[in-house]
This record gives sequence, C-alpha cells and structure tokens, in this order.
Amino acid sequence: MADLLGSILSSMEKPPSLGDQETRRKAREQAARLKKLQEQEKQQKVEFRKRMEKEVSDFIQDSGQIKKKFQPMNKIERSILHDVVEVAGLTSFSFGEDDECRYVMIFKKEFAPSDEELDSYRRGEEWDPQKAEEKRRLKELAQQQEEEAAQQGPVVVSPASDYKDKYSHLIGKGAAKDAAHMLQANKTYGCVPVANKRDTRSIEEAMNEIRAKKRLRQSGEELPSTS
Repeated sequence: MADLLGSILSSMEKPPSLGDQETRRKAREQAARLKKLQEQEKQQKVEFRKRMEKEVSDFIQDSGQIKKKFQPMNKIERSILHDVVEVAGLTSFSFGEDDECRYVMIFKKEFAPSDEELDSYRRGEEWDPQKAEEKRRLKELAQQQEEEAAQQGPVVVSPASDYKDKYSHLIGKGAAKDAAHMLQANKTYGCVPVANKRDTRSIEEAMNEIRAKKRLRQSGEELPSTS
C-alpha cells in the first residue's frame, strides 16, 4: 500500500516555482496586449473604410467633380480605398515614388483619364487640358507637314530675285543683256575673235603660198655678200 501511494505521488507534477509563475504571467499579459492591438487595428480599418465610403459616395453625388485626389496614405489604407472605389464602380490610380508620399486619385467612369494625363501625374505634374490639346494639335500639324513634304519630293530652292533686278540701279535693266551680246575680244590682250581664226584659203592656195615663201627665203640666202 505504501509503495502504491509513493508511486502515485512521484508521478504527479510538482507545483510551479515562483519563476515559472512569473514567466507565465508575462506571457499571458503579452498575449493580451497583442490581442488588444489587433482589435484596435481592426477597428481602425473598419472606421477608415467607413470614412472612405462616405467620401467616395459624396464624390459620386457631386456632379461638379470628375476626379478627386486624396492625401498620401500607407499601403494598407490605399488598398482599402482601391477596394471601396472598385465596389462603387469608379476608377482609381496610385501616384508618387516614395511609399510615404504615394496618394490615390479616383475618377468617374465617364471621365477616365487618358494615357497623356496619367503620364503627367506620374511625372509629378499637374494636368492642363488646354496645354495638352495645344500640344496634340501642334504634333498633328507637324506630322501632316512631314507627310506633305514626303509626297512632294525634294524642294527646289530658287533665288528670291534676279541678279539683274538687284543691280539694275547700277547697270540699268538692259545693260547686262546688251553687253552679253555685244561683247567682243580685245586684241590688245591677245584675244583673237573666232572669226579671225578661220582660214578661208583652200589647201592648194595655202601650199603655193608656203612654197613661194620658201623660194624667197632660199634666194635671199644665195645672194653674194658685198665687201
């Protein structure tokens, strides 16, 4: 009987020491704080969603607004807002480089932003429809001019005015034209007119003249010299 009682007592757990009790107490307190923080975070998300739902609803009912820009939010808040906007049937985009500075813009479906507008927001610029329209018009005009130039081919450049008109006050209107027709070579400078260069003699006449000059030269060489 004594042996049975002893085996039973030895198999029973010993009462926790003071150190074990303190550790368990701290673990329970930490778990309670964590649960409380989770409940607070959950409640904050619920309240934030309700606030976003109201702002989105007011935006939809305001016919004078086509888009709305919200203040910078963290990732969780942006996710909640995107979900609210999607449920409401609107369009939303996030802009901004740094996570702390990113913000959400929402648009009504019938006023969805163009690619040019989105690029402007991504660059951190304000969207100006008038400037964008002017830029688009100039771009189309330049493209149209390039197409017309390509169809016309290379451009022939002609002088704006004739040189005779430019110097008419110096040489007169008909002076240059008349001088071009009346120009004659000046023999003083060794220039012989083309007409003077032509030999109108026949070959026989030219040969006879050459023979006569040769006989004359030979007869002059045969004359005796006088002392």
